Amino acid sequence: MDPVPRATPDDTNPLRRLSLDDLRLRTSMKWRTYPDDVLPLWVAEMDVPLAVPVAEAITDAVALGDTGYPAGTAYARALADFARARWDWEGLVVERTAIVPDVMLGIVEVLKLLTGPGDAVVVNCPVYPPFYQFVAHMDRRVVEAPLGETGRIDFASLERAFRHAVADGGRAAYLLCSPHNPTGTVHDADELSAVAALAERYGVRVVADEIHAPVVALDAGFVPYLSVPGAENGLSLMSASKAWNLAGLNAALAVAGPAAADELARIPEEVSHGPSHLGIIAHTAALRDGGDWLDAVRAGVDDNRRLLAGLLAERLPEVRYRPAAGTYLAWLDCRPLGLGDDPAAAFLERGRVALSPGAGFGTGGAGHVRLNLATSPELLTEAVRRMAAALT
Repeated sequence: MDPVPRATPDDTNPLRRLSLDDLRLRTSMKWRTYPDDVLPLWVAEMDVPLAVPVAEAITDAVALGDTGYPAGTAYARALADFARARWDWEGLVVERTAIVPDVMLGIVEVLKLLTGPGDAVVVNCPVYPPFYQFVAHMDRRVVEAPLGETGRIDFASLERAFRHAVADGGRAAYLLCSPHNPTGTVHDADELSAVAALAERYGVRVVADEIHAPVVALDAGFVPYLSVPGAENGLSLMSASKAWNLAGLNAALAVAGPAAADELARIPEEVSHGPSHLGIIAHTAALRDGGDWLDAVRAGVDDNRRLLAGLLAERLPEVRYRPAAGTYLAWLDCRPLGLGDDPAAAFLERGRVALSPGAGFGTGGAGHVRLNLATSPELLTEAVRRMAAALT
């Protein structure tokens, strides 16, 4: 295996500040799951140092011994200010929020409020694998509404799923991934308004996973689901986790539309004990003071989307890739390569590159892989070189 190129430190791009040697000192899942000869471009961790305001907030708290139980509304107020400044959304009301341990556990708690055992939860496949795992574990049934060929919501498919979900007279929820993981699709206001109208027609409650909301292309905008007409009885889960690489400092917020506030208030009080106090401190600092860092990451991801498109066109032209406006993830259709349902296995074994296998994302995922773009251009280039070499 050829040596991995070294990243050139770049003070303006957080994705270029850490060398491979630096990254291999990490003990997190991304860097400890595979042997050292594997380049890990799979799980959603970013290869970046912490934003300075976040690091300072954490170290200040540790210096004070401020490591107790979480309290207060600072996180919710910071998110409300961020939403107002970034998304021109005034509707995030602190009193209609609840602290939850993380987005997926928050989704579980919200679905408990809206559905019962055996009820249906609609998802747009292919979609984030924990949607299937957590829903099944809580004794709900998944109803798939496949996305369209372009990765956008197929409303005929969604209506069929809604009709099926409520056919037995039970309650139903729609777990909307926005921006969508793994495709990176950023749903626009018209699409979200159509979702709200369709959900109202069938009596389906919408729960939006908006964890990737801050990470959109510099020339793109994000529309919060709860900001569109008809979404008043919806609920959203938000967090600074993905945008500022804070998965190890867990904290998230459940946000209710005005017609869902009473339901959100029924979340058990003990749920608020799950988030990390340091996590809340970190997320609050990120939202309040980490905007410049975030924009530098967004610019770096934009560059990597273009880089990946060019590298694939040169080295793996059969792979289908549609650069998207959201997340720092790339969804690659590798079916023309003839590697079967799990091309990630071949890229790992023969190329020593770890990618997320597409089959775990549900119907439409087989033959695909998800690649994490939040790395240096050098590591991304080397990964594609290895992927191409795996075919020879």
